[in-house]
Amino acid sequence: MHSFITGIDHVQLAAPPHSEDKARHFYGELLGMEEIPKPDNLKGRGGCWFRCGSQEVHIGIQADFMPAQKAHPGFTVHALDQLRTRLQVAGCRITEEPPIDGRSRFFTQDPFGNRIEFLEFD
Repeated sequence: MHSFITGIDHVQLAAPPHSEDKARHFYGELLGMEEIPKPDNLKGRGGCWFRCGSQEVHIGIQADFMPAQKAHPGFTVHALDQLRTRLQVAGCRITEEPPIDGRSRFFTQDPFGNRIEFLEFD
């Protein structure tokens, strides 16, 4: 069967209303993702978008927000140990996990309780 899928354009994570500043701090300042403008026709919905390599991370506002505690994005990084320390200094709880398939990794949560994984190829 022919696959129609060619890649991932973006990942969307939900956040509670009026949380854009917290998203900008976590995804922009702590993780170093570049904020990118939302299209004009979507600005009224709130939220904010970030560049993540050649993909995007969209933080969408959800009125009845509940954090994703199992589903999660897995971000590949370089300098995993430095990122771990940076997040710990910022007060983020780190959950260590054993490496898988040659990738060191750990989990944390964004300011809204969404589960986030970071992986580095060994």
